[in-house]
Parts: sequence; C-alpha cells; structure tokens
Amino acid sequence: MKANFELIEKENIKVLVFPKTDVLHSAEEIKQRFFELNRALILGNIEHEKTKIYFEDNSSKKVVETTIWGITEERIILKQGNSIPINRIYFAS
Repeated sequence: MKANFELIEKENIKVLVFPKTDVLHSAEEIKQRFFELNRALILGNIEHEKTKIYFEDNSSKKVVETTIWGITEERIILKQGNSIPINRIYFAS
C-alpha cells in the first residue's frame, strides 16, 4: 500500500484541497488511526521524532514526513500552521 503514495513536502500541504468524506470505512480502522496519530503526537513532542503520515487529498494519495504538533477533533497540526484533516489520513508510522 505504501508504494502508491507520492512524497510531498509539508510546506506544500497548505495548497491541497481535502474532501469531507473519510478515507477509512470501518470502526476498527478509524480506532487504529486515532491510536497511531496520538502515538505520533507523543513521540514528536517528547522524543522529537518525525512520523510518516499517509493521506489523500482531492487528487491523489500522498505521504509527508514531519512532526505532529497537536491534534484537534478534526485536524492534525503540523509546523508552520499546516494541518491535515484527520478523516483524510490512512495511517501514521
């Protein structure tokens, strides 16, 4: 699955357009995504580790390697005010 994702720089995220629909369908997948994002948040803030975030905008699947600075109910917050809607994220590793 990872081979289908295009690498993108975090600075380019602000120009992407995100649909409102969720890329995941099962409750188990959504629960796993929540766990992975919170784990990445902790690793980023305590250990200063970057994580790969696999997501989809309105045109293609993408991956960014960055630090998650915060999580709201609907978005993850990255450096420089960039954010990605949680419902567009497949997983983080």
